[in-house]
Amino acid sequence: MALIKTYQKLIIKSYIGPFVLTFFIALFVLLMQFLWKYIDDLVGKGLDGGIIAELLLYASFSLVPLALPLAILLSSLMTFGNLGEHYELVAFKAAGVSLQRVMQPLIVVSAMICVGAFFFSNYALPYANLKMKSLLYDVSKSKPTLNIKEGVYNSEITGYSIRVNKKTNDGKTLNDLVVYDHTAENGNTSVTVAKTGTMELSPDKTKLVLTLYDGNSYNEARAKTKKDGSNEFYKVNRADDPYIRESFKKLVFIMSMEDFGLKRTDESLFKDNAQMMNLDQLEKTKDTLVSELKRGIEHTARNVQRGYRYFQIYIERQGPEITPVKITTKKNLLDSIPPNESRRILETAANIARSSKAIVENSLNDTQMVQKNIARHEVEWHRKFTLSFACLVLFFVAAPLGAIIRKGGLGLPMVVSVCLFITFHIISITGEKFAKGGVLSAFQGMWLAPAVLLPLGIYLTYKATTDSALFDSERYMRIFRKVLPTKTWNKLMAQEDNTNKPA
Repeated sequence: MALIKTYQKLIIKSYIGPFVLTFFIALFVLLMQFLWKYIDDLVGKGLDGGIIAELLLYASFSLVPLALPLAILLSSLMTFGNLGEHYELVAFKAAGVSLQRVMQPLIVVSAMICVGAFFFSNYALPYANLKMKSLLYDVSKSKPTLNIKEGVYNSEITGYSIRVNKKTNDGKTLNDLVVYDHTAENGNTSVTVAKTGTMELSPDKTKLVLTLYDGNSYNEARAKTKKDGSNEFYKVNRADDPYIRESFKKLVFIMSMEDFGLKRTDESLFKDNAQMMNLDQLEKTKDTLVSELKRGIEHTARNVQRGYRYFQIYIERQGPEITPVKITTKKNLLDSIPPNESRRILETAANIARSSKAIVENSLNDTQMVQKNIARHEVEWHRKFTLSFACLVLFFVAAPLGAIIRKGGLGLPMVVSVCLFITFHIISITGEKFAKGGVLSAFQGMWLAPAVLLPLGIYLTYKATTDSALFDSERYMRIFRKVLPTKTWNKLMAQEDNTNKPA
């Protein structure tokens, strides 16, 4: 019993280290990909370090479903590859410990990780997605920081257009300024020109204080029509004096900088997204959507039926010359009705048909939207379970594969892990797309990738247990020798011998 506990501790210690290392490496790589994707929304907006750190924290939580399966796959492959490379698996088998018993402690550890992954996916991940999506939306909508360039008009401040011919090295003193004031929303009617000026932010950073020195202010008085038909001017009331010129030694503009700050949106606006819900919320929302879908279909059926009912009542109200007619064949349907009445009936029938067609088309579009929304909720519901099950399946793929290839480190295990993970990810994304598009059900689409890899894990476990030489080159050479003709085989062997001879 002591021996079993000792080797179990050895295996768990050899697994925990690579698992933690590969998990954070994978998370870091995925986080860098996230930054590269949203770099345009983050750079140049004067965001605080705390905002960026908060965004990266929530993004890290949202990337765990990708990093965790990759970490389990790579660490399991490395652990059993190292055990096989150092002949420790051979020693275990010589001592009567089978591969299944060697895998038992890691199976327990992987099962615990899978349980933790389920609770993380059900409780922590929706909260992290909500925080990340809302914060990312606010960051993407915020304006860049104010950057006034020399000789270029800058209109980033709402209501103003500023041009500076020259800026000093301190970034505050400006020379030869032109300021267009558009706050009155009356065009370019107010222009201010100054020789020098300074630009500073208020202590609370919500206002920009632009102080101008030695300049002139020009205002154009444009006439506007009153309700009584008379005219009046902006700034002045004399039609013979439409322009105002004022000289000043000092003039101060106070401009609002609220558009440049980060405005936090109410997070409740994002809570209707399926990614921000746990299992209970997904089930309740799905039931509501299904009820809405049924009500929409019933409402459409009533509207269409009401149109045909109206047509039937219309026929009955046309008088005794129409209703008593006995219709025997389709040919005498209109012949048995007076021409004026038949024309009116055809027009009414065409209008009802067009109205019914429009009702059905609108209902079809609404139904498809609701069905897609239901599919998204079902996909997220199954995702809570597929993440955990996928981690367990990938362990049973990687552990026996590492025992077969008997190579540790970050070389061959890294290549094999990346190939397997890419295959798993492609199948997973394809199944999810099919499920959201209605090609497959949510159950079939979300469980497609684990269902494909599960037989592979069973097969590799069987091969590793039976000490199968799955990657033995001589075995495959014997197979090729049986398949290829003798002359072709001898020719290939001769070419190999010539290649291996020293020069």
